[in-house]
Amino acid sequence: MVDRLANSEANSKRIAVVEGCFGTAGQPLAIPGRVLIGEGVLTKLCRKKPKARQFFLFNDILVYGNIVIQKKKYNKQHIIPLESVTIDTVPDEGDLRNGWLIKTPTKSFAVYAATATEKSEWMNHIGKCVGDLLQKSGKAPTGEHAAVWVPDSEATVCMRCQKVKFTPVSRRHHCRKCGYVVCGPCSEKKYLLPSQSSKPVRVCEYCFVQLTSGSLGPRSDSISRPGSKFNNLSDDDDEDDSSD
Repeated sequence: MVDRLANSEANSKRIAVVEGCFGTAGQPLAIPGRVLIGEGVLTKLCRKKPKARQFFLFNDILVYGNIVIQKKKYNKQHIIPLESVTIDTVPDEGDLRNGWLIKTPTKSFAVYAATATEKSEWMNHIGKCVGDLLQKSGKAPTGEHAAVWVPDSEATVCMRCQKVKFTPVSRRHHCRKCGYVVCGPCSEKKYLLPSQSSKPVRVCEYCFVQLTSGSLGPRSDSISRPGSKFNNLSDDDDEDDSSD
């Protein structure tokens, strides 16, 4: 079906509409062979709180953005190559239901659908697209992904030293390797994680020691906090940008 739609006029018009919704701030999305599979609003678990985001699934990329005017205008376009994506279900917990993780080497985060059926459809379609891409390229699935961040609300004290309490003066920071919420003194070190940035990024003292000694495993979220329902939840913000 995808091959049949690839060069159809209807598909081209649908992609043009999506491009138009992002305006000049968005990247062009129309390329030969690209097909718009589906779209919808998902709740993305962000650093501060869950927020509605518009998602578009293509056969080779996943695109999402902030909703300015529903069905008409979006901004802050993010484009994720599906070839690098892995997905994992998230157990229902309280008001957060029908969720799954979208994990890539660059960023990882949780999203939630309105219904279990919608979740199943999204996960099935994403999985099918990723599988098709890997089969065509002959590549193996991505083995490493970016740290999944613990939301700010889940940490009143530093998750490493367990001593420093967070206040307007003592700010929260996130280790880019394990995703823990840590204090300034526990995250003074920086380390180059090439899949995330071309410059060294903030890491906690524990991860810095593990990284420099070569003993840290390949999975970015391999260090987990026992008992936390948010061990695998994340955001793509850094500590100086709370817009998403």
